[in-house]
Amino acid sequence: MAALSLPIKGVGQTDDTIFALSSGALPSAVAVVRISGPRAGEALRALIGRLPEARKAVLARVRDPETAESLDQALALWFPSPASETGEDMAEVQLHGGRAVVAAVFSALRKFEGMRLAEPGEFTRRAFEHGRLDLTRIEALADLIYADTEAQRQQAFRHMQGLLGDRAERWRQTLIEAMALVEAAIDFPDEGDVPADLLQPALNIAARLCHEIEETLATSVRGERLRDGLTVAIAGPPNVGKSSLLNRIAQREAAIVSPAPGTTRDVIEVHLDLEGFPLTLLDTAGIRDSSEPVEQEGIRRARTRAARADLVLWVTDPSSRMGEQASSDLINGNALWLITNKCDVLSEAAVESLRNRTAAHPYFAISAKTGAGVEHLLDALANFARLYFKPSEPALVTRERQRQMLQVTEGALRRAVGEGARGREEVVAEELRAASQALGRLVGRVDVEDVLDAIFGDFCIGK
Repeated sequence: MAALSLPIKGVGQTDDTIFALSSGALPSAVAVVRISGPRAGEALRALIGRLPEARKAVLARVRDPETAESLDQALALWFPSPASETGEDMAEVQLHGGRAVVAAVFSALRKFEGMRLAEPGEFTRRAFEHGRLDLTRIEALADLIYADTEAQRQQAFRHMQGLLGDRAERWRQTLIEAMALVEAAIDFPDEGDVPADLLQPALNIAARLCHEIEETLATSVRGERLRDGLTVAIAGPPNVGKSSLLNRIAQREAAIVSPAPGTTRDVIEVHLDLEGFPLTLLDTAGIRDSSEPVEQEGIRRARTRAARADLVLWVTDPSSRMGEQASSDLINGNALWLITNKCDVLSEAAVESLRNRTAAHPYFAISAKTGAGVEHLLDALANFARLYFKPSEPALVTRERQRQMLQVTEGALRRAVGEGARGREEVVAEELRAASQALGRLVGRVDVEDVLDAIFGDFCIGK
């Protein structure tokens, strides 16, 4: 069957018009089919018989352009470039959300020359290429799509509104002003209308920006943690109820529970939404001396993950020796809480005695079997997350890539200030250019081809 011909300027990847389902999984009440590219308007006109007024929904009968068969009755919208989400001509058809309906419309669209199904993230990538979004907003959009908790949603939405991108662009514009001062000092040293000392104002700007970026980097761990979630490791000797505690908190059988010591061999992860904050709970192998190779590997992994955790819950039971405490290499300077499990077999006096002997760390007496004391532990965990994630200012950095670009910027600015003190104007100019380029890479203005595939790989088809 011959393809339907639409007016085209050329055939190729950049000239393709793309389409995809941009709403949820089928079947659904409504299915939104999005079309973007130079032939979007012609395709919409062929489907519904006319081109609607821009940005106004119209009710229309959708027909197969080749057979004139009615496919559905839908709402259609037209967004001419550049005032569209992708910056290209763009159309949306809001169909009834049946699989057969969407399949019929896709079949009709495939008949047009130069049209194809979109790749994952391609709509967002075109928005980037047409200057509608910078990379920090695109990363935030991906984070918003995958946000599991209220705190993650709030952080992602702030960054979609330009929390980091706008700040980085202001820094870059300020750097351009400093670079102009230094270049003038280098190129026009003897001109009468050029001030004699242009280097020092540029160095003052560089020093101020360097300080601002240092402060931003100081809080970068918090933003990245909120995106990924706090990590809490349940560690301790074998057979003290670590897996039972994990199951009690998760409210499901996430880990195998057995009276036999050494049942847990690998690290088990459970992701939780704790009062709006993301938390990853780790159940680790019982830590003890063992000659069994598989258990040894489990213990090694337990120590490694616990050492990287934000908080270690060191669990013992009433039969444990007091010497079975968390070693310094296990907690690695992170927060440590001591927990005595199976306290349903102890008297209140015995529990209080244990509490008094562990005054150096927060202490909880619980029973994973009955649930006694677990609610108090969960309240404390929620408060720990709240204090960690709720400072006065929202975090500007949420990804490792962003942190690395700011570290490059800060390093170049620091070197520029140092070289300026030695009067080396040419080197100062070069370091300021390097700082400006790093900020350009942060927002996606220059030289970012090497990271684009990784960033857009987070997206699904239709976004």
